[in-house]
Amino acid sequence: MYDSSDPKFISVLDHGFVYLIDVMGDDAAIVQSARLSYGDGTKSVREDRGLIRYLFRHKHTSPIESCEVKLHLRLPIFVMRQLVRHRTAHLNEFSARYSIMSDDFYVPDSDFIQPQSQINKQGRDGTISETSIAGVQWMMQAAGDHAYDLYRVLLGERTGELIYDPYTSNDPLLDGEFPGIAREVARTVLPVSFYTEVYWKQDLHNLFHLLKLRSDSGAQKEIRVYADAIYRLIQPVFPLACEAWEDYVRDSVTLSRMEVDLMRDLLQGRATIDIEPSSYGMTKREMTEFIARFALAK
Repeated sequence: MYDSSDPKFISVLDHGFVYLIDVMGDDAAIVQSARLSYGDGTKSVREDRGLIRYLFRHKHTSPIESCEVKLHLRLPIFVMRQLVRHRTAHLNEFSARYSIMSDDFYVPDSDFIQPQSQINKQGRDGTISETSIAGVQWMMQAAGDHAYDLYRVLLGERTGELIYDPYTSNDPLLDGEFPGIAREVARTVLPVSFYTEVYWKQDLHNLFHLLKLRSDSGAQKEIRVYADAIYRLIQPVFPLACEAWEDYVRDSVTLSRMEVDLMRDLLQGRATIDIEPSSYGMTKREMTEFIARFALAK
């Protein structure tokens, strides 16, 4: 569909991609919108970069929302289900009611196959043997192949083949005249590893919010690679906005009232990192998170 050498195209996972279809606006459009909105209030900001950084620093989001990005994504269904949680986009997804699904499904690379994390209930961590990794990949491949074979049978594409029940006396499940069933029902046998496609249009501010959450180290690896690909595509279009977003949003931290009090005392030498958390109204977990956020050694 797309030329892999196209700078607007990035291949993702085994059968997926991100393609930048269109963009409305650029850094100059953000500045233009801000100057119209604030009028004389921005005349002291002489450079576009300074104004854009001011907007991000003070969370003036309306000028950033004036720009939009339209993407074509091909991704596993389970990744799409995470992406669609961001309800600020306009989207149109491939319909398996009208069209027949392709036989592409996701089988993770060996680096993506890990045990369940004992700390993060949603994540993975650690290693397993190469033998087990190969076995996992074989089972995923076999499950996908079998599911798609059943899908084709249910669609009636393999008319004349008899399907037998392996748990009885080999009685046929379908007769030779089986016409197939509706696509909207047949698709239910396909697992969430199968690929879907979507046109995804979102304003830049909300896209940045999506990228912050989905490129975070705690996000699932499969959606992180899509977030990283999207960011690589929009960076050349919005270099100043991306720079400001990295500095004031992506790589920044938010402090609670208790953490501000503790940080103030630490800087003024009135406290040490070994202080009892309850002294600042914090739990031990909050103190641990505070220390981890700044990589402070105890």
